[in-house]
Amino acid sequence: MNKSHLDSLLPDLEALYRDVHAHPELSMQETRTAGLAAERLRAAGYQVAEGIGKTGVVGLLRNGDGPTVMLRADMDALPIEEATGLPYASRVKAKDRDGKTVPVGHMCGHDMHVAWLVGATAMLAQAREEWHGTLIAVFQPGEETAEGARAMIDDGLFERFPKPAVVLGQHVMVGPAGTVAGSAGPITSAADSLQIRLFGRGAHGSMPQASIDPVVMAAATVMRLQGIVSREVAATEPAVVTIGVLQAGTKENVIPDEALIKLNVRTFDTGVRERVLAAIDRIVKAEAAASGALRPPEITPLDRYPLNVNEKQASERVAEAFRAYFPANRVVHTGPAPASEDFGCFGTAWSAPSVFWFVGGTAPDTYAKAKKEGRLNQLPVNHSPLCAPVLHPTVATGVETLVVAARAWLSAA
Repeated sequence: MNKSHLDSLLPDLEALYRDVHAHPELSMQETRTAGLAAERLRAAGYQVAEGIGKTGVVGLLRNGDGPTVMLRADMDALPIEEATGLPYASRVKAKDRDGKTVPVGHMCGHDMHVAWLVGATAMLAQAREEWHGTLIAVFQPGEETAEGARAMIDDGLFERFPKPAVVLGQHVMVGPAGTVAGSAGPITSAADSLQIRLFGRGAHGSMPQASIDPVVMAAATVMRLQGIVSREVAATEPAVVTIGVLQAGTKENVIPDEALIKLNVRTFDTGVRERVLAAIDRIVKAEAAASGALRPPEITPLDRYPLNVNEKQASERVAEAFRAYFPANRVVHTGPAPASEDFGCFGTAWSAPSVFWFVGGTAPDTYAKAKKEGRLNQLPVNHSPLCAPVLHPTVATGVETLVVAARAWLSAA
């Protein structure tokens, strides 16, 4: 890899990162970000297709005979108000899919992912004399709502572009900047989000005997759901059940007609997933029946993310390439993360091996101090209003990892 070329690219990539960070766009609304990605791909000599899966962008670079490699970055931001205080912090507000005006912030690092893939595609295009093959660069919308990868696939991604020998992706995470971490096997969890509506009978707060109280029903349901992981799943089988929304009523002296629960499940095994979801269904219906509910509860699936599994041989190939390029202390073995990703859709649907890894984005001194003091869990994580990867050396490292991993497949000239 030509380090001097990377050094010359960094000021522009950092400016791009700041620009995208300051102008975040919600899932499936990433028109400005997609335009920037398409512009950079064209400037680097790629064939560009836009509007795939609504706002997705694909760049194609054919460079003679050899393997096809797909690199992916996601582009969307979150409905979170940024609290970093950075000079380029987001002040954007936008309408979500329900028409509600919400703050928008890149609090998951997808802005960094965009800068990384722009940098990697530029580096690989500039070094065409060093490799042979075909490169596919995918800028994906809607990762945060688990719809973008599937939308691109359903919009003909596989028919319009050659099947890759491998699908590669990465995510900025808490960890010392400049490090890369991964492992074979499950790397991010499957995730299922559900909405539950519980139906009671409203009454005056002074006459609870005339009601079927959905607040009590919801409270009992929430407490009972906590027993799934602790009492129905083995300690050796990781699972998470989190209640993120519990809503009922509008006034303190009015017992409402219904209550709303929204929850999220994370699992790393298909069998565990099925057992947990079945337990949720059983408990919700049983608590409603025990309360004398006049109607069965409504259980509605929301977002769903697949289990993301790194293919063993491909993972070892990537790890070997990283160890050959980076100093030993910068390549770390890590277990699976409870976060979820729709990245795995590409490899699964394409029947191609995929590899996903993590790049540290925390200032090394900050991380080392927090680790020494036992405060790692207090560092701002992805989706925190304070999440902000340090630019140096995070930008450069993410470009390097994509290029090094891609070159592990692309034929040497």
